[in-house]
Amino acid sequence: FIEFVDIAGLVKGASKGEGLGNQFLANIREVDAIVHVVRCFEDSNIVHVDGSISPLRDIETINFELIFSDIEILDRRIAKSSKGAKNDKNLAKEVELLNRIKTHLEEGKLAKTFELDNEDEEEIFNSCNLLTAKPVIFAANVNEDSMADDGATNEFVA
Repeated sequence: FIEFVDIAGLVKGASKGEGLGNQFLANIREVDAIVHVVRCFEDSNIVHVDGSISPLRDIETINFELIFSDIEILDRRIAKSSKGAKNDKNLAKEVELLNRIKTHLEEGKLAKTFELDNEDEEEIFNSCNLLTAKPVIFAANVNEDSMADDGATNEFVA
């Protein structure tokens, strides 16, 4: 069965503690997949945190905050694993992989697009529980007028 958990919206700066920040990110870490509801309608009665409607900007904001959180996770893991890497060949390989993943994220790419070379790397990668490795479904939150034509006339729905 599928259980949906409604987690309050993320704001720019969440990875640094803004808004619900760290609590929000901790909640996401517990889920298997993310359904990202993106606002695709104008309504002067409902103010957008950024002052205008831009689904692409909102998606990018969330992705960057998730990337920043993943980089923090990798930094902690690299620091911990590096301590034993000098004497342990497996830990040295782990640190090398974690640094490659971190570089990938620092380029603004999601972890799910990182290419793994073998099952050992896949095991290490999966153990990191990176937020940007989780599957994502985007749901367009539209107004009732957009429903009449399945969103064909909504400028924000592609």
